Amino acid sequence: MIRVAHSAGFCFGVRRAVELAERLADRHIPAVTLGPLIHNPDYVAALARRGVAPVDGVEQAPPGCTVVIRSHGVDKATLEELGRKGYPVEDATCPFVQRIQRMAQQARSEGIPIIIVGDGAHPEVRGILGWSGGMGQAVMTEEEAAALPLMDKAVVAAQTTLPQETFDRICRRLKGRIKDMRVQCTICPATAQRQVEAMELARWASLMLVVGGHNSANSKKLFELCRALCPRTYFIESAAQLNASWLRPRDRIGMTAGASTPVCTFKEVVTRMSDIERQEQVEQVSEPVAQAEEAAQVQEVAAAPESTPEDDFMASVDKTLVQLRPGQTVTGTVLQITDDEVCVNVGYKADGLIKKADLSSTDVKVGDEIEVEVVKVNDGEGNVLLSQRNVVNKKNWDEIVAKYEAGEFVQGVGKEAVKGGLIATVLGIRTFIPASHLSQHYVEKIGDFVGQEMTLKIIEVDEKKKRIVASRKEVLKAEEAERKKQVWDTLEVGQVRTGIVRRLTDFGAFVDIGGVDGLVHVTDLCWHRVKHPSEVVQIKQEIPVKILALDPEKGRISLSYKQTQPRPWDVAGEKYQVGSVVEGKVVRITTFGAFVELEPGLDGLVHISQCALTRIPKVEDAVNVGDVVRVKILDVNTEARRISLSIRAVLMDEALDGVDGDMADEFAIEPAEAPAVEEVPVEAAEEAACEPEVPAEE
Repeated sequence: MIRVAHSAGFCFGVRRAVELAERLADRHIPAVTLGPLIHNPDYVAALARRGVAPVDGVEQAPPGCTVVIRSHGVDKATLEELGRKGYPVEDATCPFVQRIQRMAQQARSEGIPIIIVGDGAHPEVRGILGWSGGMGQAVMTEEEAAALPLMDKAVVAAQTTLPQETFDRICRRLKGRIKDMRVQCTICPATAQRQVEAMELARWASLMLVVGGHNSANSKKLFELCRALCPRTYFIESAAQLNASWLRPRDRIGMTAGASTPVCTFKEVVTRMSDIERQEQVEQVSEPVAQAEEAAQVQEVAAAPESTPEDDFMASVDKTLVQLRPGQTVTGTVLQITDDEVCVNVGYKADGLIKKADLSSTDVKVGDEIEVEVVKVNDGEGNVLLSQRNVVNKKNWDEIVAKYEAGEFVQGVGKEAVKGGLIATVLGIRTFIPASHLSQHYVEKIGDFVGQEMTLKIIEVDEKKKRIVASRKEVLKAEEAERKKQVWDTLEVGQVRTGIVRRLTDFGAFVDIGGVDGLVHVTDLCWHRVKHPSEVVQIKQEIPVKILALDPEKGRISLSYKQTQPRPWDVAGEKYQVGSVVEGKVVRITTFGAFVELEPGLDGLVHISQCALTRIPKVEDAVNVGDVVRVKILDVNTEARRISLSIRAVLMDEALDGVDGDMADEFAIEPAEAPAVEEVPVEAAEEAACEPEVPAEE
């Protein structure tokens, strides 16, 4: 039985470099690679024959040719030299290696040394240290770590192909040498995954094969890890090195390959091993001691004599790989990101590709695990087409349906004004909002909602058509109801609140007191009678009001504006001092005098004897209704609600104005005799003061 590791063969970084070099070869562009592109002599030689040969340094590159930086990367000085000499550069440095290079450069700018746990002779590590400006060094063993000098601060990173256990062990040793140690685990996820799978396979296998270049660091690591778990582990570079004598009856064969092993090489090894295994099984048929399980295997092989080595290879590989079907949801690891697409490893024999348009988020990074949906298992070129957006949309659809059933609100963004309403997106799902559901009032310009974030309520879901209808109006109604409820909970009779006049009618004014409207009846607007509320307040005016009554069931609130204002008679004594002269309007005439309005709701009486300088038979001989006159305050009695006024006193003062005080008595005018009239009844004064009316002319 043969099992093949899922992650065998090229990692995405190596594959990216290989594809770049092969494109140059296909276009017949003269190019060189700085060092062997991969650790496989046969492939490197074949690539050289196609015009892309390796060189050891920049000085060996022919003038004008394109220089390919392999996945190991190079130091900063090499890049600068290529720039000075004008070489076109195709940089295929692995993104994980570039990340460590940036760390080294950042540490250098901060004046902090960087320690790379890895092989100091490896091209990747040498290149990284070149970015540290001489402030970095490599350690590979615990002894080397223990020999480091004491440091106050340092950044510690790992060679991308280093086993996690080795990195953790050396970091523990470094803690004793560095006070402030910033540990950055920079091991490539693909490398770690490859090593974990190889170790699991080695535990299962009785015979383990590791395919890779003998000078490949990651292939050597795989071999060492597998040999520790499976003693019969062999490290080979090609199918030619396979030996049938390695195989024993009923062997469980595990196979993996390093990151720089071409697919064709690994496929050849698997195919050849399948042939050897099948031959061994056929030979065992004639043995009398063959067990039933072996006989069943022989029968299975004999039943398909027409099978080819390629068929056996595919069968053995398929057994170890996930099976994909369109519409299936799988989890994969992001391997590579280009301008147009994202490459994802989903554990299949081919990596998956996601077009940028099928990504649900643009902040995807290399190494991220994401859920994707299989769109096509084979797009015609051997690639698996994937979509992240479809997975997210399915989850979002289920979430929307759940919120619809629960009556919960959702968040949406207006995208496009269409006939009859607005198209919005809710969790990435296209949603229609009818124009009548955009607001509680008529919406004239639907386009004003484009780009606007809004809270919506789903009012219709069509599972078959995947159609969603939502309403903003329902949310506004619910929010208004909740807001009103909160306001109602705080209202109490007798409270004084500040409100805003919203609407005027013949019978009163509606005032908003924090989200709910109350009515100030026309009789509660002021202490005197008015014909219309506009005589007292205006729309949008802010006024204090007192709560008179509450009716939660009918939603009615009775308010009073006048009760927040002082009664005119309560302050008359302070406002109108005896002896002061004020202006007023004659509003009523009686046989005993004239009532003068000093302010709305406050009238004073000018007795007939005080209407003129001389005695007059009737009040109309001195004043008429509507006249504005100047009067002197003679007396203020707030309890009886009486104010006595005098026009005569004002006229006398004006006549004597400018006359010498010694001569005032000589020119003084004798006061007119008061007619024999009874004192004005209190009832008459109160009636005139509270509700003054102009009597109709007889």
